[in-house]
Amino acid sequence: MPKKMTHLPTQDELIAFLNNQGKEMSKREIARNFGAKGEARAYLKHLLKEIEQSGLIQRNGRRFMMQGLLRDRIAVEITGQVSDGSLVGRPVRWNEEGEPPQILLTAQKIKPAPKVGDILQAKIRRINQHLYEGEALKRLSSANNQMVGVIYEGKIVSVDRRFKEAFLPDESFPKDINAGDIVLVEIPELRSSRPRARFIQKIGKATDAHVASLISIFSHHLPVVFMENSLRQAERAKLPALGKREDLRDIPFITIDGADAKDFDDAVFAQKDENEKNKGGFHIYVAIADVAWFVRYGTALDKDAFLRGNSTYFPDRVLPMLPEALSNGLCSLNPNEDRPAMVCELKIDKNGRKLSHRFFRAMIRSKARLTYDEVEADFIGKSKIEGLGTLIDDLKSVYLALSKARQNRGVLELDVPERQVVLNEKGQVIDIRLRQRYDSHKMIEELMILSNVAAAQTLERLKLPTMYRIHDKPSEEKLDALQTFLKTIGISLKTASFIQPDEFNTVLQQAENKKLSTQVNEMVLRTQSQAEYSPENIGHYGLSLDKYAHFTSPIRRYADIMVHRALISGLSLGEGGLAPQEAVSFEKIAEHISATERQSAAAEQDAIDRYVASYLADRVGELFDVRISSVTRFGVFVALDEYNADGLIPISALPDDYYVYDENARHLKGIHSGRIFTTGQILQAILKEAVPLTGGLLFVPVLKKETKKQKRFKKISKK
Repeated sequence: MPKKMTHLPTQDELIAFLNNQGKEMSKREIARNFGAKGEARAYLKHLLKEIEQSGLIQRNGRRFMMQGLLRDRIAVEITGQVSDGSLVGRPVRWNEEGEPPQILLTAQKIKPAPKVGDILQAKIRRINQHLYEGEALKRLSSANNQMVGVIYEGKIVSVDRRFKEAFLPDESFPKDINAGDIVLVEIPELRSSRPRARFIQKIGKATDAHVASLISIFSHHLPVVFMENSLRQAERAKLPALGKREDLRDIPFITIDGADAKDFDDAVFAQKDENEKNKGGFHIYVAIADVAWFVRYGTALDKDAFLRGNSTYFPDRVLPMLPEALSNGLCSLNPNEDRPAMVCELKIDKNGRKLSHRFFRAMIRSKARLTYDEVEADFIGKSKIEGLGTLIDDLKSVYLALSKARQNRGVLELDVPERQVVLNEKGQVIDIRLRQRYDSHKMIEELMILSNVAAAQTLERLKLPTMYRIHDKPSEEKLDALQTFLKTIGISLKTASFIQPDEFNTVLQQAENKKLSTQVNEMVLRTQSQAEYSPENIGHYGLSLDKYAHFTSPIRRYADIMVHRALISGLSLGEGGLAPQEAVSFEKIAEHISATERQSAAAEQDAIDRYVASYLADRVGELFDVRISSVTRFGVFVALDEYNADGLIPISALPDDYYVYDENARHLKGIHSGRIFTTGQILQAILKEAVPLTGGLLFVPVLKKETKKQKRFKKISKK
């Protein structure tokens, strides 16, 4: 407590006092601290009322505190967990301007352990304007009981198209919540006798241009705000001295990224190997931003990076893993600026086989920031990039050599198109297109794969903990399902418990010959296991590699920071190596960052679905060619390949008949007409609904007569 005063405070003194307390205080406590008695207390009461009316302080019953401060016991929504096990959250109710403060819960005994999205009651204390810490007391609601919804006709309707329930608002809803508002609510159990939703937070309005990404952020509980200490550390970061780093600033490194990229974490250089024993081979440098120098274990920066696990990319924004002062600043290999880097130096032969490699710290100075489009134009002779000598030609030759090695390994060559959402300045969708994939993209990918393999090999040789990127072989159940599908289109896949990746390539080639490439690529992709992070190595099935670890994107992936730290420790490269606590926690860290990766991917996909639905909303009633991607008991899912979008034809919309689902053949068959709907079938369908808030597309088929392709599918399916 401050020393008692013996005079009545001015408004400024009273405001300063409350601000310094950082908590609620009663009138009695305030009066005691100012030594106010008798009539002085009446004056103090009048002064508090004036300041409250000005909006600078807020009242909670008989207690006062500054606007923007949090009470000592509040409801906290959990947004993640940091590396030391502490929970991170944000206040459930926040009506102030700007981002809410972050809350670090360092003590909790709640069972089962809280997870992202849970709402806890917590006892907290203020550290600074943007950070509180405290203890979790009890669980108020589980993430499973939360819903993002829109206010429609007096009810809260879910924006998740898979959730059909609607709820009435309870008495907790503010009076200024109106139709069309998007809200986060706690919902009751569906069997509840009082099915009303409790207000948690307003997210935005259905008419907002950026609402698609906001819905995804809140639906998937993605952390948005960095800790104040984290932001401060990033802003105070300075360029390290050259010291023992190798000086590579005279080497003309270049970065090659998308036209809209803002952070550049890899730069490359290649030239022909001058060693006579390696004719046709190449000498390569892959320089990666030295993020581990700036992000040290246990710091606020590290905790924030671990919490996120990775950056999340939406069409209108990025939720970066690191604050912008680092991700777009000192950790970005911007052209013509000195930057610290972790460098992988490699030598390959003319067939792309790696002969040697080494890792070291360096200072580099990128010569140019190029785009994939520019490099591709040079590759095909359309437009020459000047001022780089033979560098682009040498990089193209490196790519051709590495492509040989890739082909010899038998890598799974899936062609899965990626959607690109194009927005105007107002954030409105003006186009949905398939992202172009050039040899310039593949060249950078091959160089990154080569470096990632070298990192895993080095750490394994040093017997250090390694954050492997693993990819298991397909399960027998998934292989059986794929074989069943392939039989319906006349493609064979051998029956075996293990199939080499390149055997799928043979299937893909057969599909291309039959002009069924898109659907077969899609089905083969579904057959694959999901890649993840693990300290236990099982290899990478899809890339046909025994050892693989992510090293090349530490600005946007926490796994890469772990690999950098391990290399720094193992090769005695100075500060920023692995901490003892990390070395024994790789399994927990792997589970966490694998989960955040899946969380981000789901959020990104959901947002794009909503943007696509928004783009197609003006085309309701139009006729489209659609392809059946899967069949269920309740209808058929169709793909709109032009936009790489998915929609549904409900069974009620199929032509008049009674349809039976054949589980083995995975098709729907009309018992009277014999009409069959099966995977891969091409239909014409009218877009009946496109709902931007849910991302849902609903189609109605137009089947005047069977096409030759439909007859062929029916004939094959009857066999």
